[in-house]
Amino acid sequence: MQAWVKGASGVMELPSGRLVRGRGLRNGPAAEPCPAYGVYLLGKEPPPVSWESRWLRWPDFWLPSDRAEARAVFAEALERAGSERVEFACGGGRGRTGTALACLAILDGIPAADAVDYVRRNYDRHAVETPWQKRFVRRFTR
Repeated sequence: MQAWVKGASGVMELPSGRLVRGRGLRNGPAAEPCPAYGVYLLGKEPPPVSWESRWLRWPDFWLPSDRAEARAVFAEALERAGSERVEFACGGGRGRTGTALACLAILDGIPAADAVDYVRRNYDRHAVETPWQKRFVRRFTR
């Protein structure tokens, strides 16, 4: 399977070298290559895609509805990113997606206190939009 390209738009490298793509669904269809696995962070069920996907209920500007499920989804996505193209997406690609990517970075070894800055440097400088999303990341543990 063709991997993501390091440095491509929306592709973030984790400390382990795994690559994960983040994007905003409002920006149109997924760019090629398509992911093998997508995690969609939305308040309502997303439209179907042609690849394997998971919906994590997560209202805009808020936090995941089920934090235990979120942790399990993040852990599975991190594992899969070792051999598959994995993407995370929400409406705009910044708040919920940035928060999820920060949690992935924590699971991959970044200290929780540094995870938001890591994602802002390596993905999008506006990632993780609300104070409660930042607090969620700070309190997220491996």
